[in-house]
Formats: sequence, structure tokens, C-alpha cells
Amino acid sequence: MIRTVIEHKELVANLVARELKGRYKSSLLGFLWSLLIPLFMALIYVVFLRILAGRAVPIEEIIIGVFAWQFTVQCVQNGMTSITANSNMVKKVFFPRLLLPVASTLANLVNFLLTLLVQFAILGLLALVSGTALSWWALAVPLVVIYHSFFNLGIAYLLAGCNVYFRDTQHLVGVLLSAWFFMSPAMYNLALVEAQASAHPWVLDLYMLNPMAPVITAYRALILADVSFPWSVWSAAGLVWPLFFVLLSYFGFKRAQRNFADML
Repeated sequence: MIRTVIEHKELVANLVARELKGRYKSSLLGFLWSLLIPLFMALIYVVFLRILAGRAVPIEEIIIGVFAWQFTVQCVQNGMTSITANSNMVKKVFFPRLLLPVASTLANLVNFLLTLLVQFAILGLLALVSGTALSWWALAVPLVVIYHSFFNLGIAYLLAGCNVYFRDTQHLVGVLLSAWFFMSPAMYNLALVEAQASAHPWVLDLYMLNPMAPVITAYRALILADVSFPWSVWSAAGLVWPLFFVLLSYFGFKRAQRNFADML
């Protein structure tokens, strides 16, 4: 996969540029929507958790969680339609089909990296107001971003192939995303899960098998000085099994792409 991307790097760059240009075409605010939507979501969750639910989840953790979650959501939604939305190209031009989910994921990665700059500025301002400081481990955030991107690419491969054969995939994914969101620590932290699972510790162990749980917690642990990563066999497994998932999705996509032109 990496060799194919390198060999066709100019095509990938053009696909990424086209994706970015077309995303907010004719939109007044353009890229600002990538910032405003997660910030609005974070504000809503802060109000909900602190006022309605009575949970004092730090706003810094909610901002980090929501931005990371939005990165995955965008990769899922755009990657799922990366083949069907380019049906004319797939049917008329010969090129490695696997480049389309890659280009979609890379476009979202560029978008996420730009939002990270703003996110760090906001977190730095909040740390200054509260008299604290961000952790020096934040320099290792790019490693988590790379891992997170590969996991998102695996989902894009799986859903892109499924969406060609089963058009109901888009509707099913919408429902599953909603369920996955509430099962991931985007608008809350692991302390809330630990409190709820105090009587049944195995619940937390199973919870850490959700890939987004260790990913979001890793972002928080690296950026915020008062957050630590809960290393255990289960959290390590939650980080390892998605790597095999990416490989399976890639080979499944390669096998399915033989009939893309006929199915489209």
C-alpha cells in the first residue's frame, strides 16, 4: 500500500487537493467550520455534563476528545463514499482504486492537523488562565496522530468496499456512529467509566478494547499533565488489534475492487 502511494504520489496529491477544495466550496466560512463544529459540540457537552448531569469533566479533556472524534467521523463518512462518489473515474480511468480512500483520509488528516494548531492555542490559553501548563509529552502527539490515521484508513477501506456492494451501508453506519460515540470517551473521561464500573472492573477492561478509548485517552495523557494513560493488558490489546484490522481491511478492499466497475 505504501509503495503504491509513493509510486502515485502526484495523483494522490491531486486527489487530496481536489478533496480539500471541494469540501467547503461556495461556503462562506470555509475551513472555519472544521473548528466551529467541534467547539460548538464541546460547549454543548460541557453544559450538559456540568449542569444537567452534574459531572465536572474538565473542558480541556472534552475539547481534545471531541476534536479526535471528529477526525474519525470525517474519515468514516468521506472514506465510505470515496469510491461511489468517484464512480465515473473508477469506470473510465485505470489507476489503483486503493488511492481513493487514502486520499480521503489524507485530506481529513490535513484538516485535523490544522485544527490541532488551534486546539493547542485554546488549551494553552486555558492552561494560562488556570495557572497550569501543558505537558512536554505533547511533543509525542504526532505518533498518536499517525496511529489514529492508519486506524481511520482501515475503516475507510472496509466501508468504501461495503458501500459499493451494499448501498444501505451509509444508513447503517450513521446509526452505528451514534452508538460508537456514546461508547467512546469523547465527551467524558475514563474517570466517569471507572466510577460506573467500580463494582464490575471487567467492564472497564472490555471498554478499553474500543480503539477510540485508548486513542482519545492517549491524546489527553500526552497533552495534559494531570492525565495518565491506564496501561494494562486490555488497553494494550485495544491499541494492537486495530493494526491487524487495518491489514484485513486493506486485503479485503483489494479483493473487492475487482468488481467495482461492474457494481457501479
